[in-house]
Amino acid sequence: MPKVSRKGSSMPDSPIRKLDQYASEAKAKGVKVIHLNIGQPDIESHPAALKAIANYSSPILAYTASPGIMDMRVQMANYYRRMNIKVDPQHILVMAGGSEALCFTMMSILDEGDELIAPEPLYANFLAFAHMAGATLIPVNSEIESGFALPHVSHFEEKIGARTKAILLCNPSNPTGYVYSKSELQDIAQLVSKHDLFLIVDEVYREFFYGEENVVSALNLDGLDQHVIVCDSASKRFSLCGVRLGNVVSRNKSVLATITKFSQARLSAPLMAQVAGIAAYEAEGSYFEAIRDTYQKRRDYLHARLSKIPGVVAPLPKGAFYIIARLPVQDADDFCKWLLTDFSLDGYTLMMAPASGFYITPGKGKQEVRLAYVLEESSIDIGMNCLEKALETYKLLEPVKDTAYLT
Repeated sequence: MPKVSRKGSSMPDSPIRKLDQYASEAKAKGVKVIHLNIGQPDIESHPAALKAIANYSSPILAYTASPGIMDMRVQMANYYRRMNIKVDPQHILVMAGGSEALCFTMMSILDEGDELIAPEPLYANFLAFAHMAGATLIPVNSEIESGFALPHVSHFEEKIGARTKAILLCNPSNPTGYVYSKSELQDIAQLVSKHDLFLIVDEVYREFFYGEENVVSALNLDGLDQHVIVCDSASKRFSLCGVRLGNVVSRNKSVLATITKFSQARLSAPLMAQVAGIAAYEAEGSYFEAIRDTYQKRRDYLHARLSKIPGVVAPLPKGAFYIIARLPVQDADDFCKWLLTDFSLDGYTLMMAPASGFYITPGKGKQEVRLAYVLEESSIDIGMNCLEKALETYKLLEPVKDTAYLT
């Protein structure tokens, strides 16, 4: 029998989606699943984007230019300028989502055997994209006790070796919600400059911060024009997850030219995604302010509920819309699966993402889960009722499970 590739067989599973089968089976039994496992907002998509799609009337849905429709790149550049980030349309390449932006970026700067350094826990797909590029992600651990603050720059420097090509950040962070300060980013910037590395920053959640200070973009760090590559997306910004619209921003012409080759190989980013994106970026308006307030209320509500559950530890996130919580269980992967296969409360159960998949270091995150506060407070309330009751029940079962496991 023909065999799949070693690269394919060793491709990591997504901790966000790997329990989908059990959620589907629970729903088939009539159980309603509260999805706090995935960053799929219930916020309505930007109305201008929906209107643009509905009114599109061309008789041919044609290919677009590989770097993106020029009007799309212009509207993105205008958006960055409104955010006090000075870039031009030629610094921007349109992608089929932030995932493609990250994937093409890594394949463009990394050779087989190269390394890039990132703080963990990290966005799980970073591992997948590095794997696809034939590279290795080297972790620098951050701790739940510090709210997942960025480790001191010395911890990054000691990881730099002959094959290190880049440092990779997500700001605000998925999965921790941590927002890197200007001083923290400046420390990283000095390190990147000293060792002549790339700095890749996923800034998908730029608008989602819950404090007085705006998120500092890596594109505004001094002296790093040839080092910084920002990957971005409209998915969360305009609640357009399904259209798959993202982009790469860099002032490094060589990087952009190389990524363009990958863009040409896949022909073009989706036409209708760009139709929607042009309208959303042009209209923008007060959309962000309203949804930021909504997410902050949801964050505060979820954090308050988690804090009242005995044995749960959950730092208050400063941005994005995720919380990592440590639960009083020995194996959060098993607990999350059990919630879907064996538990319900008044016809409901809860789906969370086990956090072990957001770590590179073996054994890390085994008691942790990531929750996305992307649903209205009434749904969060039901989910937390499920979690509280489930932990009480599971505590009685866990010794039996452990014994069975050992045999």
